[in-house]
Amino acid sequence: MKHLWLSLLLCAIVFTSLTAQVQAAPLQCNCLEDNRDLQLTAPAQTGPDVEELQTILKELGYYEGEISGIFDEATQLAVERLQAWLRLPVNGVFGAQEKEALTISLAHESIGTASPGPPPGELRIEIDTEKKTLTLLVDDQVFKVYPCAVGKPSTKSPVGEWRIIQKSTNWGGGFGTRWLGLNVPWGIYGIHGTNKPNSIGTAASAGCIRMHNRDVEEMYPWIPVGTRVSIIGPFPRIPVNSPLRVGQSSKEVQMLQLVLREAGFNPGYTDGRYGPDTAAAVSRLQAFYGLRPTGQADNNVLVLLGLH
Repeated sequence: MKHLWLSLLLCAIVFTSLTAQVQAAPLQCNCLEDNRDLQLTAPAQTGPDVEELQTILKELGYYEGEISGIFDEATQLAVERLQAWLRLPVNGVFGAQEKEALTISLAHESIGTASPGPPPGELRIEIDTEKKTLTLLVDDQVFKVYPCAVGKPSTKSPVGEWRIIQKSTNWGGGFGTRWLGLNVPWGIYGIHGTNKPNSIGTAASAGCIRMHNRDVEEMYPWIPVGTRVSIIGPFPRIPVNSPLRVGQSSKEVQMLQLVLREAGFNPGYTDGRYGPDTAAAVSRLQAFYGLRPTGQADNNVLVLLGLH
């Protein structure tokens, strides 16, 4: 049963930075959640974090009450028993020290039989911000679908076509147990776990893609750096007030790419980076309208595309 304990632990509570594998958290990402110590108070603490703690304590054999989501005397007694097992000061408070010690104690345990990986072929990820799903595709065939959380209306997830550029483990906090970083040029976004599993299936993040820890852990070893990630959803049109050129990276460049594609001049990936494919698409548009094919999105190009 220890593998079940660890799985529940990973899905429910905050991981602290434990190993040399941990990389610096992305300072520009606002994905982290508030976190509190759980303890007996008046009025009593309530919430999904208390419910998750009770579930863990029950699986470990320290709690025999109902999974009520209310931190009561029985929950405090169970925490004290856990603290005694972990050889920590017995004060009935479940905080960062308890989480770290429990993680270290159970980290060597197996999570269980690994799920079979995807079949050979080109693997890519497709995230639907409307359905709030993350789909793994192999050679454009669906292999597995996971629920996820996406950006709030005020901090939407970046619609477009990206790549995985970074992988790391156990960042802790709201990042859960795994991080898959995306190459979005105007901010730091990624696919990661969460310490708020009840947010999965909603628009709740600051733009990152949240998954259940157990799901991102399953997927993590299958995903190499360089994997393509498409985030699908409504894309608000934004004005482009000045010419664009090769070498630039911005939301305005991505707007140019999207409108070029709509007009029938495929710019390749809509990743906000003005590279050779985008320049070639602009040149084709210029030639079509009898302009000199410079590949630079000058005012004439922006006007033709309705961006200026």
